[in-house]
Amino acid sequence: MPKRRPQLAPWRCAIAFAAVLLPLFAAGPSRVLALKGVTYHVQGIDLDAGHLWVTSVDSAAHKGFLHEFSLPGGTLLRSVEVQDGVRFHAGGIAADASSIWLPVAEYRRESTSVIQRRSKRTLAVESQFAVPDHIGCLAVAGDELIGGNWDSRTFYVWDRGGKLLREIPNPTDNGYQDLKFDGQRLVASGLLPDHTGAIDWLEFPSLRLVRRVKMGKTDRGAPYTREGMAIRGGELLLLPEDGPSRLFFFRMSDLVN
Repeated sequence: MPKRRPQLAPWRCAIAFAAVLLPLFAAGPSRVLALKGVTYHVQGIDLDAGHLWVTSVDSAAHKGFLHEFSLPGGTLLRSVEVQDGVRFHAGGIAADASSIWLPVAEYRRESTSVIQRRSKRTLAVESQFAVPDHIGCLAVAGDELIGGNWDSRTFYVWDRGGKLLREIPNPTDNGYQDLKFDGQRLVASGLLPDHTGAIDWLEFPSLRLVRRVKMGKTDRGAPYTREGMAIRGGELLLLPEDGPSRLFFFRMSDLVN
């Protein structure tokens, strides 16, 4: 006689189903850091123990910037312009051990971009490659880069030399603005069609949605996930406001009420 598979109790099935498919709601930030320096329309962030890097766009002047702030104080240390011809929209960024990777695109969908690799030490361009689409955000994992186009409707995966490895349609309704890897999962923050902010945890490389946490707004009315997002240890950091910009810290353990 074949063995019967163990059956989960109905309430356990319901909880497992809800944990994956129902949106969770975040608690408020644990602390807030006001950045001391000029930023424009902020885009992406990443950090290490002593530095925060921020991209921002001055659309009136057609200029994009990479800013470096000190941590924990938040003082502006330096800024460099990153535009490349008609491309000045600096997007969501990703840092590895020695470099900062950032997309610089034309300020329109279905356009062109360059993916720049810049030195953490000097902020100078080390290498770059061209992409025939607007790339708005980028993450790095090992030997691969993954980037999302305008509102991340399509993801592209490249090797570090710029060779396109695959394209993946976004299986969710979230318009991602910044991406980071957290272990084997891609964490992506953005805005849902109703402009609610949400952070998604996605399996990689399938991009299957594993978890979604809905976020609120700042006291200035900006959705927390409007722009920059990064993860460090047990904290998730969000930079939603144009200058004067504030960095919001959330404890990962507090993301669910």
